[in-house]
Amino acid sequence: MVIVARLMVMLAMIVAAIAAVRARSLVNAAIALALGNSSLALLFFLLHAPYAGSVQLSVGAGVMSALFLVAISLTESMREVP
Repeated sequence: MVIVARLMVMLAMIVAAIAAVRARSLVNAAIALALGNSSLALLFFLLHAPYAGSVQLSVGAGVMSALFLVAISLTESMREVP
């Protein structure tokens, strides 16, 4: 049962990575990247590494996604000015 859960989380991580690469919008890519980082944190928790999972969840999914979204919003606002 645990092996099936790990495989499902790994599949979700791979799908999120492919979606992040193939996304046409930068916002969609950032959301897919956040989902991939969250699934990696879940995999760490399933592998009984709670410290690595909590760091990945806070830094990878939280801070990096917010940083990407702020950078995307700043670059899109600069693009609109002639």
